[in-house]
Amino acid sequence: MSATVSGAHPPLSPLAAARPDVTARSFVRRAGTRIVDGTGAPALERGVGIGTWLLPEGYMWGFRPAERRGAGVPAQSPREIEALFADLVGPERAAAFWTRWRASFFTEADVAEIAAQGFDHVRLPINSRVVMDDSGAFLADGFALVDACIDWCRTHGLHVVLDLHGAPGGQTGTNIDDSPRGRPELFTDPGYRALTVALWAELARRYAGEPVVAAYDLLNEPLPNEHAAAHAVDLVNLYCDLTATIRAIDPDHLIMYEGLHWASDVSIFTEVWDANSAIQFHRYWAPPDRAGIAHVLEVRDRLGLPIYMGEGGENGTDWLAAAFGLYTAQGIGWNFWTWKKIDNPHSPAVVVPPPGWEAITGYAAGPRERPDPDAAWATLLALVEAVRLPNCTWHGEVIAALLHRAPVTLPAYAFSGADAGEPAATAGAADEPWADDAVTIRYTGGDPDVNPFAADPAERARAGTFAAHLRAGDRIDYDLHVAEPAARPGGAPETTVTLRTGPAAPSGITPTPAPPADPPPGALAVRLGGVAVTGAWTGTTWRGSTPTVPGPATLRIGVEDGAVDLIEVAVR
Repeated sequence: MSATVSGAHPPLSPLAAARPDVTARSFVRRAGTRIVDGTGAPALERGVGIGTWLLPEGYMWGFRPAERRGAGVPAQSPREIEALFADLVGPERAAAFWTRWRASFFTEADVAEIAAQGFDHVRLPINSRVVMDDSGAFLADGFALVDACIDWCRTHGLHVVLDLHGAPGGQTGTNIDDSPRGRPELFTDPGYRALTVALWAELARRYAGEPVVAAYDLLNEPLPNEHAAAHAVDLVNLYCDLTATIRAIDPDHLIMYEGLHWASDVSIFTEVWDANSAIQFHRYWAPPDRAGIAHVLEVRDRLGLPIYMGEGGENGTDWLAAAFGLYTAQGIGWNFWTWKKIDNPHSPAVVVPPPGWEAITGYAAGPRERPDPDAAWATLLALVEAVRLPNCTWHGEVIAALLHRAPVTLPAYAFSGADAGEPAATAGAADEPWADDAVTIRYTGGDPDVNPFAADPAERARAGTFAAHLRAGDRIDYDLHVAEPAARPGGAPETTVTLRTGPAAPSGITPTPAPPADPPPGALAVRLGGVAVTGAWTGTTWRGSTPTVPGPATLRIGVEDGAVDLIEVAVR
């Protein structure tokens, strides 16, 4: 018997070599369970979020909670970060800093690079306080920033998803929405609700005729934790009111709805509220397997609406390769969080903190004295220069993992499809089914109660080892994108495939030597893009090569005899 994990929906389309004219493609819309542009071509397949530009979040700046109660200065939400800087350098200098920050952190150079890397859209988180004051008056300077992003994306062939990340009053009650009192007052104060409806009416009025804008993402991650049960009905009612408000002005744009509890709970979606809509979910730090998104796939099938993974990331490249490869294989458009952060390797562009930055973060956390105002101002000015894309450290391995673009190293469980031969008579207690039971994933070793998919590399280092257990007749596929030889290190005319079957540790942690699970290794048949890869075993490593053929390709690994516990796949 055999099982296949290709799923009912075709995968996302191959990476485009160039972005076509985004305006000529007309409005993004729903077509059944897919998101397409006006020509019927797939849209919103691969994107990145522009976090902390218009809504700064403390963790992306390296701000830590106070080390002891009553110490330090809170610096997690935008309001708190703004207050910290005003305290350090005075309100006039602080205001000047934010103007310079927004002119430097995200520019046309960033958009050009995002397009060049193969992405097709950006998701733009907006804090309501940037475009609307507390009285409900709209702020021209804030809308000018949104307009600039749209214009840059028009120039470079990208779409924009407008994301209300911080609604008036706050939709989460946490630091990520800039709520004034740490409560989701959007759902308890009629005044904040009215401001939110007015803001979406203004966004619809401004962008009703703008095809570069792909979708309206009404609320980011509403009602987490205990707030979900208390206000779920209020959220549904608000979504319906916002939809009616927008549709009275703008009949064309796709509307996106996020579920409860960090956009992970989709139980509120029991009917279709708008024919041109999609359901957005977010996913972090969870097993990157099909079972983990089964509840979202069920909503897609039941309602006949597209689903879109609007936020995921903050993790090592193993997890990124598996999770985003899963979405691609399942035909789910996605958006990576996030493009750029300070001193955090989980983003493609990483800001190198300037001298003096540790004094500011240390003061916020509590153990350090308040920096001298002039020294703090010099540090903030240096930070404005450090955040420019040319001054950032580039982490291309993040994008390689997201796009499965060679050169890349993938964990064995990051496969896109598999066929299984005859099932084993029994399964060990540690064996776990993965993706429709076609392949058994063995997880062995590690400390108990450790999340092997945690963002913290120290925690992952204490986790066990995953291996795809393949027996005679089994076949496993990996979807890849192979670059032109000229773009490869050294202009290599050949592509090398290396398969590792020994024990491994997550995300670059050096493993402890141990014998393979099933010695000796089995006989393999390896093909890249339909072409046989000639290779041989050296101990627990199989290595082979084939002439480079650029473009999308499937790496197929079949076991002809014996058994293999595959740990890692590297394509160079």
